Amino acid sequence: MRAVIQRVLRARVDVDGKRISEIDKGLLVLLGIRKGDGTAQADFIAEKLANLRIFCDEDGKLNLSVLDIGAEILVVSNFTVYGNAQKGRRPDFCDAGGYKESEILYNYVIERLKVHGVGTYGGVFGGDMQVSLVNDGPVTLILDRD
Repeated sequence: MRAVIQRVLRARVDVDGKRISEIDKGLLVLLGIRKGDGTAQADFIAEKLANLRIFCDEDGKLNLSVLDIGAEILVVSNFTVYGNAQKGRRPDFCDAGGYKESEILYNYVIERLKVHGVGTYGGVFGGDMQVSLVNDGPVTLILDRD
């Protein structure tokens, strides 16, 4: 499982011109699910996202999590984070998980974040989404869990 994590001042997801989800200060997460991923990987990602100290404290140090500051997380499914562009001119997505299994794990991550007490929102799994954000910092991390 792979999460591209962006600290944002605000982020939103639109589909067909309609607002699906929107957050203010928090994290936008592009979540990719790989073949063979399961709940162990999803549990790790959810716990890490809830507790990752990616926000600045009063001294300007990255010491605070979304839970510490009452921020929210917007999780967007994105199989392209497993795209491989090492060969040729068109990426392949052979490592990306299957549709049904990935949808189940995507929803599971969102539910686990809610269990951790994080206000969590999603996009439309497998949908053609327009994702907008204002990156804060910018702070962007990539988190992988095999």
